[in-house]
Amino acid sequence: MFEKFKLFVNLFKVRISLTIVLCAISGVFIVPNNNLNTLELFLVAISVFLASAGVSAFNQYFERDLDALMPRTSKRPFVTGELIPHIMWPILFLSITLSGLMISYFFINPYSCFYNFLGALFYGAIYTIWLKRKSIWNIVIGGLAGSFATLAGSAAVSPIITPEAVVLSVVLFLWTPPHFWSLAMAIGDDYKKAGVPMLPNILSNSLTSYIILFHTIILVFVTTILMLYNSSILYILAIFIGGGYFIWTSVLLAIKKTKSAAMKNFFGSFVQLGLLLILIIIDGIVI
Repeated sequence: MFEKFKLFVNLFKVRISLTIVLCAISGVFIVPNNNLNTLELFLVAISVFLASAGVSAFNQYFERDLDALMPRTSKRPFVTGELIPHIMWPILFLSITLSGLMISYFFINPYSCFYNFLGALFYGAIYTIWLKRKSIWNIVIGGLAGSFATLAGSAAVSPIITPEAVVLSVVLFLWTPPHFWSLAMAIGDDYKKAGVPMLPNILSNSLTSYIILFHTIILVFVTTILMLYNSSILYILAIFIGGGYFIWTSVLLAIKKTKSAAMKNFFGSFVQLGLLLILIIIDGIVI
């Protein structure tokens, strides 16, 4: 039973899909005076989760040849043989994504469905099929999945996207590159073996570390714009504690340029984003 559950979690990248859901829910609560009830909030969450899980599983199916070359991904089910490649798999995964889009269209609104669709499109098609194997900008464009999830949540409240939601979507867009470039620095040999063009493999680790630091500073600066719309103590804590920590780990990476420092910065990005999204949600519920 546990093995089947583990296979499910790995195949549908449940942790990533739940992060995308967190982006969508924060998009709901960043809208002032949102009036979604518990059922509507659940429908937003499940629609985004299904859309994300479907394209995440398709990503594993499509990239099974690359996954076999990288130790980090070599335990995925299409690589290990737990699942046998067949044309029915992508059809199933597309159906799961479509079910999420249908929920958002019929039970939320077409605007939320549109942004949910764009998130799935950019990750499942533009990133997975087109850019990942061809361009160092692959992960930059792939990061739009989180941005569109935020807008899907915001559009569930109002079809008119608020400035706060736009800023948060930009934050998600800016967060993705330093997050994954840090991971690429930490496990760069994996991507090199698989022939995936990632920034540290094209440029030096030294130059990449400075680009990551610059990107992180811009990211944290953009998050401060949120205080123009909401200056609650929770926003201030999220922006300065989480953002300050991410800048600190990025500075250490720029100084040390080691794999361990890169991995620490990778986890520092989780602290920054997680704190921001969770406190936005708490602020929307409590205050």
